[in-house]
Amino acid sequence: MNKTELIEKIAAKSGLTKVDSKKALDAALDAIKEALAADDKVALIGFGTFSVATRAAREGINPISKQKIQIAAKKLAKFKAGADLADALK
Repeated sequence: MNKTELIEKIAAKSGLTKVDSKKALDAALDAIKEALAADDKVALIGFGTFSVATRAAREGINPISKQKIQIAAKKLAKFKAGADLADALK
């Protein structure tokens, strides 16, 4: 399912127009993005939790030249499914 199909499903289930559904989805995604950028976590009970994890700097190997390289530390967005979502997938 892509974003357009998700917007259509939201509109059909909520009774909103597609334009309003797009605005609502964009606002929700922006709010999640802003919270994660501020190192906060977003917990949606029953659905799941979005959080930020930090991957430490490490040494890697360039597969072409076989030289050792330093891979910088970075932050990653993580998602852990909630109980209701996990049960729906069984």
